[in-house]
Amino acid sequence: MPTPDVDNEPVNTEQQPDPSDTEEPQQTAPSRRTVGVLVLVAALAYAVDVVTKVVVTATLEGEEPVRILGGAVYLQLLRNPYAAFGMDIGGTWILTVVATAVVIGIVWFARRLRSTGWAIGLGLVLAGALGNLTDRIFRAPAVFQGHVVDFISVFGPNGEFFPVFNAADSAITIGAGLIVLLTLLGRDYDGTVIPRGRRAKETDGEPDTNGKERPEA
Repeated sequence: MPTPDVDNEPVNTEQQPDPSDTEEPQQTAPSRRTVGVLVLVAALAYAVDVVTKVVVTATLEGEEPVRILGGAVYLQLLRNPYAAFGMDIGGTWILTVVATAVVIGIVWFARRLRSTGWAIGLGLVLAGALGNLTDRIFRAPAVFQGHVVDFISVFGPNGEFFPVFNAADSAITIGAGLIVLLTLLGRDYDGTVIPRGRRAKETDGEPDTNGKERPEA
């Protein structure tokens, strides 16, 4: 009886996927890490804002501006009913609503993050929004209409050269600037990197079929 020729039978060399190996952990792990970075940055920056405001209100109430760093910075207590850096964009309650919307928006968006840089930037913006929102809610003259504590005046007292600001304003500015920089560099919030050639084509208004590239690290 002839024996079957087993050598001629096709052999499936493809590795079968493990049913227990799914992509979900690979996607959620970076998300947890970046969310952790966001929370840590936000907590630290918020703590700095709260502590500095407590110290300033306890020591500079009714005092003359304190000159430091050779006159580059003056510390003085001002209570600001307006937006960051003294910008008047409407009633105090409107600013409270805007700050609340920013906080909710960042918290909702955080689960999409895969970029550490974006997490740091949004964490700073979140801390700044929370810091000034805390003043709006709990400080005089009324709930949700409180005046924000500002105390940093640069190059002169009383905001002569630049509006008086606080640590929360600084956090918002630095965080927003970092996000703009990352966007210009083609680094998206999900951790992908837009190739330079594609960015150039998009700037010129030309469609491009290239996809995003994952960063190596």
